[in-house]
Amino acid sequence: MTRRHASLAGLVAVAAALLMPQLACAQNYPTRPIRLILPFGPGGVADVTARIVTEKLGEKLGQRFIIENMPGAGGITAARAVLSSPPDGYTLALLSNGTAISVSLFKSLNFNPVTDFAPISSMGTFDFIFVTKSGSPYGTLADFIKAAKAKPGTLNVGTINVGSTQNLAAQLFKSTAGVDVTIVPFRSSPDVLIALLRGDIQIAIENFTSVQSHIADHAVAAVASSGPVRTGFMPDVPTVKEAGGGDFEARSWNAIFAPKGTPPEIIKTLNAALREVLDDPTLKQRALELGIEAKASSPEEILGRLKDDIGKWADVIDRAGIAKQ
Repeated sequence: MTRRHASLAGLVAVAAALLMPQLACAQNYPTRPIRLILPFGPGGVADVTARIVTEKLGEKLGQRFIIENMPGAGGITAARAVLSSPPDGYTLALLSNGTAISVSLFKSLNFNPVTDFAPISSMGTFDFIFVTKSGSPYGTLADFIKAAKAKPGTLNVGTINVGSTQNLAAQLFKSTAGVDVTIVPFRSSPDVLIALLRGDIQIAIENFTSVQSHIADHAVAAVASSGPVRTGFMPDVPTVKEAGGGDFEARSWNAIFAPKGTPPEIIKTLNAALREVLDDPTLKQRALELGIEAKASSPEEILGRLKDDIGKWADVIDRAGIAKQ
């Protein structure tokens, strides 16, 4: 054997020795509790989704999942916590369409969700609901669009804070429906509903959990859903596109990602477990009652969705002239 071949053989042996512990850990994974870090506070749709799914996921994998809520602008705090952890599958991140929005909404995000994370699978998607006060002149979204075009600049659409998916959905609606309406941001969902019931705004765009009880009490009426097809939790409500709102689609999603460098075997194990858990009819029904359509994906599919949403919302933010934070 030549000196060069001996040197190469030595390097291969060293590399193999270094990889052996990592491969052994991946094959035995998981052997201890797993952290899932959320960039949101407790009680919201993302938090509820994560708790429903990880409860079953923990049963499937034989290890407990610990949910850690780390809210903060742009998800920076949560992302740092995950990316500073070893890529061993024991610290995972929940990313969402909000992560895609943050790429264009913040001057300095300090992380790149496309290149710094390894995608695992989606957990679920959910549509937003366009609601109006019961008994208002706008019994359908088509009525609202017609009135907005007849009297430009006189009608108001309420959402939570600037840069939220609901707020950007309103901006997108203005463009696709071709209407001149005023978008009024509020600090919280309860504030949006109060303004709607008081008549300060004529339409509100909210997630299902925020308006569910008000719809049941007939205080507000759902006039459209924001997805490409009618949502499973309100199949009788037309989509914005069906109601004459143009080529409109605004869906929210939640997904699980790991730090870049996590062994492929661990990604595969988590993806397979999520597919089985999210295909369970009982879990699907439980999620649907909360306005969530539980669905797994391949790592490639959710990465593609992240990339697509980064481009989509960057364009909406730019056209709306929303200043970077």
